[in-house]
Amino acid sequence: MFDSLKSLFSSDAAEKPADETLSAQTATAALMVEAAMADGVFTQDEEARIRRLLASGFDLSAQEAGQELDRAKALADTAVDHHKFTRVVKNLPKDERLKVVEDLWCVILADDENTSEEDSLMRRLGPLLAITDRERGEARHRAQARQH
Repeated sequence: MFDSLKSLFSSDAAEKPADETLSAQTATAALMVEAAMADGVFTQDEEARIRRLLASGFDLSAQEAGQELDRAKALADTAVDHHKFTRVVKNLPKDERLKVVEDLWCVILADDENTSEEDSLMRRLGPLLAITDRERGEARHRAQARQH
């Protein structure tokens, strides 16, 4: 029993350095996947939107954006919570964090639906990214304007 507990704690410790090396690009991509999956459905429109946002936001080729999306999906599938990703993104300058929040809204709105689960996710992420409710709302309005 103690050996299994030791291995559990040592495997947690082994994962810590990986968190520290998580790039802002990958953390942002993982948050985008989380936003797309918040309503329980990851649509092709949401996936395409994430690819475009990653390509334009991080100056990636279509292939690189696809690879980043694949990494983000794997990370999001195994993530216990959002803190692993928000800790990294929170270190970005405020204007970049606001852009991330706007992009998250763009992902949420990609399927032309907005659910209470998606709204709840964004309310939780705002404080974790040091974004006020007002700033989050303004980012949503900018994202809605980009949809039209």
